[in-house]
Amino acid sequence: METIISSKTKTVIIGPERPFTIIGERINPTGRKVLAREMAADNYERVISDAIAQVEAGAHMLDVNAGIPLADEPAILAKAIKIVQSVVDVPLSIDSSIVAALESGLAAYEGKPLVNSVTGEEERLEVVLPLIKKYGAAVIGISNDETGISEDPDVRFAVAKKIVERAMDHGIPREDVIIDPLVMPIGAMRYAGRQVFHIVERCLNELKVNTCCGASNVSFGLPNRPPLNAHFLAMAISHGLTSAITNPIEHDIKQGIMVANVMMGNDENCTEWIVANRPQAEDGESETRPRRERRRRRRDSA
Repeated sequence: METIISSKTKTVIIGPERPFTIIGERINPTGRKVLAREMAADNYERVISDAIAQVEAGAHMLDVNAGIPLADEPAILAKAIKIVQSVVDVPLSIDSSIVAALESGLAAYEGKPLVNSVTGEEERLEVVLPLIKKYGAAVIGISNDETGISEDPDVRFAVAKKIVERAMDHGIPREDVIIDPLVMPIGAMRYAGRQVFHIVERCLNELKVNTCCGASNVSFGLPNRPPLNAHFLAMAISHGLTSAITNPIEHDIKQGIMVANVMMGNDENCTEWIVANRPQAEDGESETRPRRERRRRRRDSA
């Protein structure tokens, strides 16, 4: 049960026996007025800096969105994808609700991308899934349909099952479908967390597919959001969540994911945790055992 996504030079494998896949969320003008104005004006400097910063912070993939009102989204998305692929080597998630923009982005992409997204609506399935098949991409399936977003997790799971089955009808293997269980704000919906955990477990055990979510939705409207997002992610990972669109630059979130990787046995010998949390020497380099020994000998001989 592994989903393979690739860029020109790098492959990412998403799966329950793999370290959790972080998809950087910041290249998205929704709610970022300055970024929206810049992208609409053909200024991609912030896109470049955000791409580099997220990869340096540990993102395995990047989500690229160009949803700007009254702008030429297909052209902007294609250009953003080309620019991002020129400055970082990680695979991308092509993010749009406009089919023409998705096709433009797919045509511009080098490698095997992830498409974000398709819903269970019949009209959407019939236009997006042929694109996924044509370009050999993977796709995020969002568990809502014409009836909206159900508060019953079993109804949302039924939509997820429909998306997987319809994708297979189009010749798309189930490993290339990643289900988004839809994270709702916990401040408005008391059992939003439990709903996600339930759907994720069923996707893992019954559908045999990977899962993804927009993690920050869970804390919408609440104060001190990073710890909520981080602990939600750690709990969701323990229930089988294998990837998320989130902010790798946020320390709490990155720490929560690393802890979950350790506890799930997906950080072999706790190597990543040790490297990230090893005490720092005075010159800022990691304090390895040989360095400690040299420092001790210098101190003893003084």
